[in-house]
Amino acid sequence: MTAARGTRTSQFDRTAGGDLLPSDHIDTVDDSTRDERGAGEASVGNLKLGPLGWARWFWRQLTSMRTALFLLLMLALAAVPGSLVPQHLSDPNGVTQYKLDHPTLYPILDKLQLFDTYSSVWFSAIYLLLFVSLVGCIIPRVKHHIDAMMAKPPKTPVRLNRMAGFRSVVAPEGTDASAAVAGAQKLLKSQGYRTVVLDGPRGEKSVSAERGYLRETGNLVFHIALLGILIVVGIGGSFGWTAQRIVTVGQTYVDTNVNLDSFNPGRWVTGENLPPYSVTVNDLSVKYEKANTSAAGEPLDYDASVTATRADGSSYDAHIKVNHPLRIDGTSVYLLGNGYSPVLTFRNPQGKVVASGPTPFLAENSNMLSQGVVKVTDGLSKQLGVMGVFMPTAARDANGQLASSYPGLNNPRLSLTIFSGNLGLDDGVPQSVYELNADHLKQIAGPAAKTPALDLGVGETAKLPGNLGTVTFDKVERYASLDVHHDPTQGWVLVFAILILGGLLTSLFVPRRRMWVKAKTDASGAVTLEYAGLARGEDPRLDEAVESLASAHQSQLAEPRLAGAGTPSEFNETKA
Repeated sequence: MTAARGTRTSQFDRTAGGDLLPSDHIDTVDDSTRDERGAGEASVGNLKLGPLGWARWFWRQLTSMRTALFLLLMLALAAVPGSLVPQHLSDPNGVTQYKLDHPTLYPILDKLQLFDTYSSVWFSAIYLLLFVSLVGCIIPRVKHHIDAMMAKPPKTPVRLNRMAGFRSVVAPEGTDASAAVAGAQKLLKSQGYRTVVLDGPRGEKSVSAERGYLRETGNLVFHIALLGILIVVGIGGSFGWTAQRIVTVGQTYVDTNVNLDSFNPGRWVTGENLPPYSVTVNDLSVKYEKANTSAAGEPLDYDASVTATRADGSSYDAHIKVNHPLRIDGTSVYLLGNGYSPVLTFRNPQGKVVASGPTPFLAENSNMLSQGVVKVTDGLSKQLGVMGVFMPTAARDANGQLASSYPGLNNPRLSLTIFSGNLGLDDGVPQSVYELNADHLKQIAGPAAKTPALDLGVGETAKLPGNLGTVTFDKVERYASLDVHHDPTQGWVLVFAILILGGLLTSLFVPRRRMWVKAKTDASGAVTLEYAGLARGEDPRLDEAVESLASAHQSQLAEPRLAGAGTPSEFNETKA
């Protein structure tokens, strides 16, 4: 008899599909099942989730391992822009140069926060979601893992012949089943298994063993360490800081906020209590490739010889190389690069020096073609803004223009474009020493002036237009571009990274196994031993492990004192 669709069926009535349904089963809702308000009884196919139901669903989705892996991949992809464009935090000068080189693209990327990738809204959102997802994944898994480790191994299956590596062996005559199971338990314990001896429903004895929980432990260690890295990176970003400083050879910088070219503090860093050490750059050695003509001019090594003075006044000499920083007072000082600082001297018409010193020029290409700005504010009848192009090895290109053909100092020359007017330094608005706003200045030497740009070699002097005085190109010094980092969580990051690697290797190479040994005694008193195993996941060596256990157990029982027989007998072994 087929029940009418939409009505209750009688107990054990068959549907068209042949399934037995309970007496209170409702397939759908029809008019006869609606209540007085017309709402009707709940339909299985039309369940509606309320706000709490949707919240639970969202939480389960967010805390699933699939979501955590997806967010981890998203975080890796979101970090890519940080390596493609310069960052305000680590390379503010590079951001400034990118703005000059890409005036159209820069505003778009800046609105997308690509120059502050690791502190952007979208990167922080992925970071926080991953953090919550990992916490939601780890806590229940840890509880489940602890419960599983505290529980006894599972009961021995009734039919071991369905398990992997099954083999059946007739024990030596006179073997006691309990003694055989006790011997198997001892062997399994020596191999690191947790064991329990069980009595079967038909009087058989068995030992159930399990090991490999270290696999899940390694998996949990991996995820907990990953969560630890997220935490310490967040802490490091809040309590750490970075700074940059260009130091010409022979000069000293003190690690205080006012003496740094740029300072990028963490959220909880004020910059008022930096360790007041100092670093003097004594020499900078740069080696270029010369033997290989196809790679001529490629830098081979940077080496800055410095004298470091700690906050307590003690000094020592050290060398800073690429990937070999100076460690001092909780900070790491890295050598990022180098460049040239032409030394210019300006004199008034009476020959008095009004400005003199080295000025760092920022390199534009691999041949160290460099640009820099010099601002002369006092001592002359007008303020001067000078934009210079420095060529360490000046040569004419295919168009007859001066360019640099090699990064070394083989033929250093300097081209100066000069502006006069109010530089705006007295307005109280801070200006970059590497930029010159010439919108309200008059060009008095250069392409847009009657006087061409001043071209100087080392030791040469040129007159400034308008009888303002003279400028002398005295010499060239090198400078070191230093990057200063303070990260209080570096040690913890290393610890968690090691734990991640260890946990991953453990979860990959430790097998999760269950092993059983059962002893059956028939009516004649003969004992039959059964061996089998079960793997959780891929375990290509499980059969080998069962065979090894069976062989060791047989050898153990062959000893008269264990087998209970006066003379060892041959085993009859069969495999399923």
